[in-house]
Amino acid sequence: MTHSENNSIKKIVIVGGGTAGWMTAAALSNALQQGCDITLIESEQIGTVGVGEATIPPIRLFNQSLGINENDFIRATQGSFKLGIQFINWGRQNHSYFHPFGSYGRQFDLVSLHHHWLQAKLEGKAEAFDQYSMAWVVAQQGRFAPPVTDPRHVLSTHDYAYHFDAGLYASYLRQYSEAKGVLRIEGKISAVKQNSVSGFIEAVQLDNGQLIEGELFIDCSGFRGLLIEDTLKTGYQDWSHWLPCNRAWAVPSERGDFTPYTKSTAHAAGWQWRIPLQHRTGNGHVFSNHFMSEQQAQDILLQNLGAKALAEPRMLQFVTGRRNLFWNKNVVAIGLASGFLEPLESTSIHLIQAGIAKLLALFPDKDFDPLLTEEYNRVAIREIENIRDFIILHYKLTERDDSELWRYCATMPVPDSLHYRIEQFKRQGRLIPGEMDLFGNTSWLAVHLGQFNTPQKTDAVLAYRSIEGTERLAKLSQAMQAAALSLPTHQQYIDQYCKAAPL
Repeated sequence: MTHSENNSIKKIVIVGGGTAGWMTAAALSNALQQGCDITLIESEQIGTVGVGEATIPPIRLFNQSLGINENDFIRATQGSFKLGIQFINWGRQNHSYFHPFGSYGRQFDLVSLHHHWLQAKLEGKAEAFDQYSMAWVVAQQGRFAPPVTDPRHVLSTHDYAYHFDAGLYASYLRQYSEAKGVLRIEGKISAVKQNSVSGFIEAVQLDNGQLIEGELFIDCSGFRGLLIEDTLKTGYQDWSHWLPCNRAWAVPSERGDFTPYTKSTAHAAGWQWRIPLQHRTGNGHVFSNHFMSEQQAQDILLQNLGAKALAEPRMLQFVTGRRNLFWNKNVVAIGLASGFLEPLESTSIHLIQAGIAKLLALFPDKDFDPLLTEEYNRVAIREIENIRDFIILHYKLTERDDSELWRYCATMPVPDSLHYRIEQFKRQGRLIPGEMDLFGNTSWLAVHLGQFNTPQKTDAVLAYRSIEGTERLAKLSQAMQAAALSLPTHQQYIDQYCKAAPL
């Protein structure tokens, strides 16, 4: 039976612009090539949060799916490259480790590389685990180039994402979307019209009286959740007992050290981000006002900028958690309207991307089959809860007891799903993947070992292997160091391929 065109959705309304709104508009206008009007409503008065400037590797797939040229995009967004995140003072004071994109080394045995490393460490013959990651060896030297395609070469084992100006990215995608027929309407929504029987949303009214009708509504209205919460009263799960940070100061500064990675530095009641762009550096201090005053938090941020601030710090308030449903009736919430996880692992933009991908995979017709909605919510909830667990891991695995926040985090109970994974790694070094796990083995390994959750035993199979793991690791490290030296610096790469015009 063919799908009736008469039953197809003909009118989509996106409420809110910013990164979430324009990513959604770009992806939908690219996928739905005919027979559907897409309208985006945004208000210059309301503005956007716009601090999300660091991403993770799947963003590359999103841009590629839209046919966007990487170098053009980097130039347009004052972007730079990101090989991973350096975590400073998380497990212990004055200690740092790296969460790399890509893998650790290349698998050379049936037994995982980290077990060979643990064995070599016991023998006193291992370097820091970071040194077996191509991404860190390159990042440490301030270099960058995309991975090579030959899988036999160590330079094929790293991956990368971007730092960019989120406001410029939204503008870039707006141009893209409008060229594909998306209609942008400037205005503030003053009323929402619902069907009196089904509760489905039929139209939104602007404060100038204009009525905009739709069949499918995408809520990209940020924390407020104008449709998903204000109108549909979907409800919210609060996760702040596991993730107590609830405020962030954000401030841009003059350009400093141009690292091809993000820095996350833990402070007494939270942590500070540092994101280098071509024209400036993005900075912020995420903290809990239960453990530190807003003024103290602002002072810590400004004292640790390393360069002159370019504006007054802006305050963001949030409650970590998620909506009870991401898709309710004919409304799909995308971005901050669906929930919030602090930006520790740069997942905000990814969750927008994931929401859009799921919507296209489970796209409805006018019948809005409840099975589609149910599957969308099941997968979306599983994904955000796995990311939540990964972020809690950073707080839970700390040996710091120098302040109230860290003492709280070290002793707090964690979700059963996370407790199980921590214990499995602690006993035998086993990595237990979850369904819809955004972060793979490399990421979990980086945090477990970087924050001193050292396994009590190595893999039992290791005793039966004849391979010289310690020797292989030494050769791997040498090969990586030599390969990294052949690459241009981060600045040289940008100057050659994607230097932005001065703003």
